[in-house]
Amino acid sequence: MVTLEDARRVIAAAEKKAAEIGQPMNIAVADGGGNLVAHVRMDKAWLGSIDISIKKAYTSRAFDIATKDLAEHSQSGGQFFGIHASNGGRIMIFAGGIPLKRNGEVVGAIGVSGGSGEQDHAVAEAGAAAF
Repeated sequence: MVTLEDARRVIAAAEKKAAEIGQPMNIAVADGGGNLVAHVRMDKAWLGSIDISIKKAYTSRAFDIATKDLAEHSQSGGQFFGIHASNGGRIMIFAGGIPLKRNGEVVGAIGVSGGSGEQDHAVAEAGAAAF
C-alpha cells in the first residue's frame, strides 16, 4: 500500500533532485492499482507533462517495470512493439516511471515528466529511493 504520507515523502525527494538539477518537473505517485495518490507540478513545469507524469506512474505499475526499460523493448522489432497503443492510450514509453517496492513487492509507482529522459529518470530514482 502507498499512503499519502509515503507519496508526500517520495515527491519531496523527487522535488529536491529536480531543484538540484535545475529542471522543474511534474511528479506523480500511484498506488498498487495504478491510481493517483498525489501529484505535484513544480513552478514553471510544462503543463503537457502533467498527464505524462501520471501516465508514466500508471505504466510503471501496470507492467511492474521502469518505463525506461519498457521503452527499450517497445521499439520496432522489439517484443513489446505497439504496447503504447494499449490500455486506452494510458501507456507511456518514455523514461521517468519507476515501480515502488516494499519487501520486494511492487506496491505503486512514481512518474516524472518535464525534462529530458535522463533527467526524468534521475528524478524518479531519487523519489523511489525515498520510498
